[in-house]
Amino acid sequence: MEQFALDAIERITTRPREHSTSITVDPLTPLLGAEVSGLDLSKELTPEQTDDVRRAFLTHHVLVFRDQTLTDEEHKRFAGLFGPLHPVALPAEGSDPYVLEISADKESRAVAGNGWHADGTADTEPSLGSMLHITRIPEAGSGGDTLFANMHLAYDMLSPAMKKFLEGLTAVHDGALPWMGQTPPAEYDIPKNEHPVVVRHPETGRKLLFVNAPYTSHIAQLSRVESDAVLQMLYAHIARTPLLHCRVSWQPGTLVFWDNRCVQHHAIWDYYPHSRYGRRVAIDGTRPKA
Repeated sequence: MEQFALDAIERITTRPREHSTSITVDPLTPLLGAEVSGLDLSKELTPEQTDDVRRAFLTHHVLVFRDQTLTDEEHKRFAGLFGPLHPVALPAEGSDPYVLEISADKESRAVAGNGWHADGTADTEPSLGSMLHITRIPEAGSGGDTLFANMHLAYDMLSPAMKKFLEGLTAVHDGALPWMGQTPPAEYDIPKNEHPVVVRHPETGRKLLFVNAPYTSHIAQLSRVESDAVLQMLYAHIARTPLLHCRVSWQPGTLVFWDNRCVQHHAIWDYYPHSRYGRRVAIDGTRPKA
C-alpha cells in the first residue's frame, strides 16, 4: 500500500473503546462504525445522552443499537433529536410520510439498497442520515447484512495527483437513474442536481468523495468517455478497498444510524427466498458544498 494511503489511515484510526458518563461505544473497526450500549431508545434521552450520541456519530459515522423495541413515534422522536425529519419520496397511500417500510420476501424481484450508494443524492438537500430499525431477519438466521463505506477515507486514500484533479469538478445526480428504464409515477417530481465531486462535511469540515453509481450521471467538466472512466475508477475504489468498510449483522431489534453525508452503504441481498423487514426514518440535510 502506498505511503500516502497508510498516512491517511493512521491519521483517523479511532480509539479501541470509549466511555462517557451515559453510554459505552465499542468500535466495529478502527476506521468506521461502533456499537453503542447503555441506552433504551424507547425512552426520552437526556441532553447528556444526546450529546454523547452526537459525538459518537461524528466520530464513527455508523452507530449500532441492539435490542431496541420501538413504536414509530419513538423511532421518529429519536431521529428528531438530530434535525427535522426527511419525508419519504413516494409514501404509500395512508402511510406515515416519514416512515419507510424496508421489506423483502420470496415475491421480491429487487430489494432497496442492493448496491453501493448514498440515499437521495439527486435531491437539492440529501438527507443528513437514516435510522433503520430491523424487526425481522431472514428465517435462515443468516444473510441480509449491510456493508458501510467511509467516504472521508475513500478521499484520503487517493493519490495527491488524483485529489488535485478532482478538486473543482462537479457531477450531475439524476433521480431518474435508479428507475432503470421503468416509468416513475406521474406524481413523482424527479430531482436532478449538480454537486461537487469532493465536498466538505457540514459539521466537521472534512473532505469526502460524493459520487455514487445509482444516482451520479456524469462529471460535468469531462467528456462522457472521460467521466465514465473516472467514475468507474472511484466506484471500484469504494467497493474493492476493504479498509473503507464495516459490516453490520442484523438481529431483531437492531437500529442503525448512519451519516448519509459521508457514508455509502450496500444492503446485501443474499437471503432469497427468505424475508427481512424493517422501518426507516431519515433526517433532513443540507446542500453539499466544496
